[in-house]
Amino acid sequence: MNGASDLRFFPSADGDLAYLDTGSGDPVVLLHSGFTDHRVFDAQIPALAAGYRVIAPDVRGHGASANATAPFRWADDLAALLRHLDTGPAVLVGVSMGGAIATDTVLEYPELVRAVVACGAATSDFEYTDPWVRQVLAEQAAALGAGDVEGWLTAFLRYVPGEHRTAADIDPDIPGRLREMALGTLAKHTPDEENHHVPMTDTWARVPGIDVPVLTVNGALDAPDLIAEAERFARTVRDGRSVTIDGTAHYPNLERPEELNKILLDFLGSLRSR
Repeated sequence: MNGASDLRFFPSADGDLAYLDTGSGDPVVLLHSGFTDHRVFDAQIPALAAGYRVIAPDVRGHGASANATAPFRWADDLAALLRHLDTGPAVLVGVSMGGAIATDTVLEYPELVRAVVACGAATSDFEYTDPWVRQVLAEQAAALGAGDVEGWLTAFLRYVPGEHRTAADIDPDIPGRLREMALGTLAKHTPDEENHHVPMTDTWARVPGIDVPVLTVNGALDAPDLIAEAERFARTVRDGRSVTIDGTAHYPNLERPEELNKILLDFLGSLRSR
């Protein structure tokens, strides 16, 4: 399901960007987490495509999309894709990095956004202060610098259970799928490759101006500082709310797919009455 043969390609100004486009109706864009690709939403795509047009891109440098050869911003890539498809305003649903892409896009291109759902994310210039997360990030950086792919993967996959669980508490299929996607993305890059991504800064000053509905979804076992920042984001926009999913950490889309799908479908349904 949702394999490479289903992908389409948008010829951007800097290489082809891959995306899945399925279903019909109001557009919903699914934005994946870092080091993965659109397949991280395999449990969401069919559930949403039953009533909506679902667009699930591979972010530049991930999955089947081209690497960057020049400076780029996430929001600009997504806006170009939506305009290429003559689609919008769309509901943007993002997990982790994808949630940050959604918030960047609503700030930069509000005319293209109907609503935002950010799972395990707040604004794109959020930085962790949580000691456990910072230790894992340091382990990832050290492994990557040493060319130790297995060491990097071991650290990366610690986000699945989070600080207060172990791998034994997790369905092994979940880290297995994340590992496969991450290896595919890592294989696209070299250790000395320049990072062309241009981050947005000072986003919080613009957050109160967001006037579309916003929902933040947090795994109860995710990092406390991220949960707090996401809840702050929901409070600061004009029309925001936050929900928590028990028994999961950073990937509710993988650990609690049916619960997340219900939350998403309820939220999407509420937009139709507005």
